[in-house]
Amino acid sequence: MSTLKSNQFFFIILLLLVSVAFFGLIQPYYSAIIWAIILALIFYPLRMRLSVWLRGRNGIASLITVLLICVIVFIPMMMVLSSLAVEINSLYQRLQNNATDLPQLLSNGIAHLPDWAKGYLRDNDFDSVNAIREKLSGVALSVGRYLAGSAVIIGKGTLGITVSFCLMVYLLFFLLKDGATLVRQIYEVMPLTATIKRRLFLKFAGVARATVKGTLVVAIVQGALGGIGFWFAGFNGSLLWAALMAFLSLIPAVGTAIVWIPAVIFLYSTDEFVTATVLTLYFVIVVGLADNLLRPLLVGKDTRMPDYLILLTTLGGLQFFGINGFVLGPMIAALFITSWNLLAEARASVAKNSPPTPPQ
Repeated sequence: MSTLKSNQFFFIILLLLVSVAFFGLIQPYYSAIIWAIILALIFYPLRMRLSVWLRGRNGIASLITVLLICVIVFIPMMMVLSSLAVEINSLYQRLQNNATDLPQLLSNGIAHLPDWAKGYLRDNDFDSVNAIREKLSGVALSVGRYLAGSAVIIGKGTLGITVSFCLMVYLLFFLLKDGATLVRQIYEVMPLTATIKRRLFLKFAGVARATVKGTLVVAIVQGALGGIGFWFAGFNGSLLWAALMAFLSLIPAVGTAIVWIPAVIFLYSTDEFVTATVLTLYFVIVVGLADNLLRPLLVGKDTRMPDYLILLTTLGGLQFFGINGFVLGPMIAALFITSWNLLAEARASVAKNSPPTPPQ
């Protein structure tokens, strides 16, 4: 008996050590693995339809699905990022060469500020066009030096990004092709009851699909609408504004307001009252409705969490996991809530089925 326990103890220690070593090996590519899993969850229903249409040829159906993902997702994303890089570089060059009217516009805005705000800016040397130009030129020069000094790092990072992208596409193909078998193996190994395993797996898949669809689609729509609004208002670099708004819309409830409220305040400070009012109504009604209408449709009632919890977990996820956190944060929260609900239901079931305690 003692020998059996020793063998079990040794095997558990060995299993833990090997598992830690394995996760350490794949840790540099965890982002590629995560996004391959998420994309496989989202597009697996499409792969199933293609498999039926192709009479069970799962390999060909998976390959076609990956090619469609490249056309629908990756190629447009690369085109937008390329255009965005050109626009950022153009803005940087204009700031460096003082070829922008931003300092003058800021000076006009400062003239409409209250006296206490003017005094604060004066104490920090922001009370004149020349001072503002010098500050912006200094920032541009610092950014330029940083980018120049990081050229080698950026070059090395490009190779790492390329490897991660190729690995993600490679894993995506095999997850679409053999994902059901892999899930079945994990399902059988988990030491839980069938009911608990089924609910956890369904919750994981549902939250992953809902979070990505609800967050990314809403971000793209709000970013596009925001860029259109800034373009009509006469702001330069509408694509840059759209990208900034799309990124900040990952933060629920307050994300887009971080961008458009300062812009509206700036328009009011420069006597553009009509434009500022129209832009405010546009963002509150049109852009706000895009979030309020699309997110419930894409997320659904079963996987939707309270807005305050989504906000907290998204911010925490972004801080802890980086850009992957906007998916991982809500997903961890949903699994946390589901696990505790399952525990509460199990305890309630045990209490209901247990015989009453006889009186003493």
